[in-house]
Amino acid sequence: MFEIAQAGDKAYFFRLTAPDGTVVAVSPLFSSIKSAAAGITAVRENAATGLIVDRSSTHRRAASHSAAVAPGVLVSSGVGAS
Repeated sequence: MFEIAQAGDKAYFFRLTAPDGTVVAVSPLFSSIKSAAAGITAVRENAATGLIVDRSSTHRRAASHSAAVAPGVLVSSGVGAS
C-alpha cells in the first residue's frame, strides 16, 4: 500500500508498506500532495521494469568466484556506475 503523509507545513512524502505493515520504501519530500501522487504513479509504472543492481560487498565476493546470477538481473560492482 502507498501512504501519503505530511512532513511539516508544506512537505509531503509517501511510504510503500507491505501487507504486514513493514515499510518497504520512503520517498523524498514533495512540495504538494499532487507531486507526491505523481511520484507514486512513477514508481508504479517503472518498478516492474527496473533492473536490479547488486552493489553489496557480499555479491563482490561471490562474483569473484563466478557465482550464478538470475536471468535478467544486472549485476554491477559499482565501479563506473551511477
